[in-house]
Amino acid sequence: MAERKQRGTRLGRGETVPPRKRATAVPPPATRLTHVDATGAAHMVEVGAKAETAREAVASGEVQMTEEAARLLAAGELAKGDALAVARIAAISATKQAHLLIPLCHPVRVTGVDVDLAVEATRVKITVAVRAFDRTGVEMEAMTAVAAAALAIYDMAKAVDRGMVIGPIMLEAKRGGRSGEWTR
Repeated sequence: MAERKQRGTRLGRGETVPPRKRATAVPPPATRLTHVDATGAAHMVEVGAKAETAREAVASGEVQMTEEAARLLAAGELAKGDALAVARIAAISATKQAHLLIPLCHPVRVTGVDVDLAVEATRVKITVAVRAFDRTGVEMEAMTAVAAAALAIYDMAKAVDRGMVIGPIMLEAKRGGRSGEWTR
């Protein structure tokens, strides 16, 4: 088993592992990262004192593929079955599991999820809207849902096209909470 080297120790051939640097001051609020404390360590943001409000986030992404893969997917003729139905369920399931996948993400009470899957000539466009009534936003839930739908599409169509490309995945809009509305 390889011996683990301490920071600041020699690796051989004159190389050393640099010592880990810690933040010494908290940046001003406008530039401060909320999930990093004064020492630079990651931490979960305290949301207990925040008011529960209606929250919504919309995210999008796509899976690029060959014309043949898109044709078979749209017709429901893939060997594994109905990729769009599987992708829709994957997105909804992922929405409810985001806090288990993203380390500093709070669990939220999701009140609704809309999944739109549009098959075009050489891609599937994915749009997911997530709604909740809670103390924190649902941006991570919406983006996680898009990623899961894209991965499900890849899994369902990979026998036809292993060269599919997933992305970009992005937040399109968010509403609610202290920061209000944001739109791309």
